[in-house]
Amino acid sequence: MYLNTLAPALGSKHSPKRVGRGTGSGIGKTCGRGHKGQHARTGTSIKANFEGGQMPIYRRLPKRGFRSKVNLHTAELALSILESFNPDSVITLDVLKDWDLVKNSTKKVRIFFDREIEQRKISGLYATAGSRPFLIEVESQDQA
Repeated sequence: MYLNTLAPALGSKHSPKRVGRGTGSGIGKTCGRGHKGQHARTGTSIKANFEGGQMPIYRRLPKRGFRSKVNLHTAELALSILESFNPDSVITLDVLKDWDLVKNSTKKVRIFFDREIEQRKISGLYATAGSRPFLIEVESQDQA
C-alpha cells in the first residue's frame, strides 16, 4: 500500500455543487442565493447571534450573576474523611475548622456518604440519609 494509491470508499464522497449551469439544473442564474439582499452578496458573513439590527438578546438581558446565599457558608465533607478522627472523640464544626477541613467562614457542614466507615460521633453537623448509619448524633456539651 502506498500513499498515492489511497482513495475514499466508493459513494462516500459527493461531487461539489456546480452552481450557475443553467435554469434546468435548479441552481442556475442566482445559484440558489435568491434575489438581492445580504445573503446574495459575496464576501459577507453574518454572525450567528445577529438579529437583523434588533437589539441582540445578550444585550437585552440583565447581567447580574447569581450566587446562592445558602451555599455561601455551607461546606460538604465526605464521610471517609472522618475516618482520620479518633472513634471516641466528638467531631464538631470547630474541630473541623481546627483541622483545616473547612473554611473559617463556614457555618454549616453537610456530611455525605462515599464509603462505609466505623461509626463516629458528631455534634452540630448535618448528614445525608446515606451517611447517617455511620454517625452517632451527640448533644453538644458547650452549654454546660
